Amino acid sequence: MTVPLLDLKAQYASLKEELDDAVLRVSASQYFILGPEVTAMERAMEEYLEVRHALGVSSGTDALLLALMALGVGAGDEVIVPTFSFFATAGVVARLGAKPVLVDVEPDTLNIDPAAVARAITARTRAIVPVHLYGQSADMDPLMALGAEHGVPVIEDAAQAIGVRYRDGRRVGSIGTVGCFSFFPSKNLGAFGDGGLVTTNDTALYERMKIMRVHGGERRYYHSVIGGNFRLDEIQAAVLNVKLPYLDGWSAARRANAARYNALFTEMGLNDGTPSSDLGAHGIVLAPVERYAASGVEHHHIFNQYVIRAERRDDLRGWLTSRSIGNEVYYPVPFHLQECFAGLGYKHGDFPVAEKAAAEVLALPVYPELTVGQIEYVASSIAEFCREEVVKG
Repeated sequence: MTVPLLDLKAQYASLKEELDDAVLRVSASQYFILGPEVTAMERAMEEYLEVRHALGVSSGTDALLLALMALGVGAGDEVIVPTFSFFATAGVVARLGAKPVLVDVEPDTLNIDPAAVARAITARTRAIVPVHLYGQSADMDPLMALGAEHGVPVIEDAAQAIGVRYRDGRRVGSIGTVGCFSFFPSKNLGAFGDGGLVTTNDTALYERMKIMRVHGGERRYYHSVIGGNFRLDEIQAAVLNVKLPYLDGWSAARRANAARYNALFTEMGLNDGTPSSDLGAHGIVLAPVERYAASGVEHHHIFNQYVIRAERRDDLRGWLTSRSIGNEVYYPVPFHLQECFAGLGYKHGDFPVAEKAAAEVLALPVYPELTVGQIEYVASSIAEFCREEVVKG
């Protein structure tokens, strides 16, 4: 059996007629950038995300970059980010000449640790950027309290978490000063290429980001501020307009697949109740705990990735790959150990939780179209690996 990490063709097949019609509609209009499809997508996103303003942009990375630029972050400033995330979270800070101030993550959720953020704030801090990693919200209450106390905006990196609700029911992206989303094709809501979104409840900030999206010009060739080319293509917006009504169903299917993995691992004796910050008797632990789940609140985790942790992660990767099971490491090198950030002065051991996670995490297939048989094959293959390890031991 073959189980890819992600099968975009399966999703496309289920929506082929709608998606093809949308692309052809844009082609017939010959309106390719920031047209009616983008406007319709923005209004739909405002309603779905329960936020006052949404602005389509060219990518999730550019969403973060635009947010920082609009908030005036520049040379000499500090921005607090988790050391364990996709590179863009810290990369956009450095691109503006500001300093990424790195902090460790929580051992159970692998989201940014609010206590570490509190210790890292200085007079030069200009923003806090929590990442809603793997499809689960960071702990926003203490982060928002810190932002209010120090007069520092909070920028939510929600690239992996569209549709997620925090424990009080608010959608991520509507809680902080700005929310940033990615529509990269592998995301729960993916376009046919790069695309992104910024959200805010601050009308003045929205107007500033809207101008900065087109090189800082409110009207063509007249530039009040310096912005960038952060425009979204009509084709990407048209694709998103087709897909958005299906998003909650896809997220529910991912949750169901994650629950099936959990149940199978329990049946196979791999889930022994070990806290998710520690490895169990078999050297494996399940996906990060859903700490911020609350009664009556749905979609507190949408499983953009289903991630286990394994003591012999690389051996397990090889085992799964040999059985045609897709897998990936999100992420193998924390920011503080990246070569390009050597000048920040961090070293091995500075952020032990992130370093341990980077050595252990492994994402398994969890996309909505997975069959029960495929999930059972993945789980049984991992159980077989554990049995082989016991025999070798």
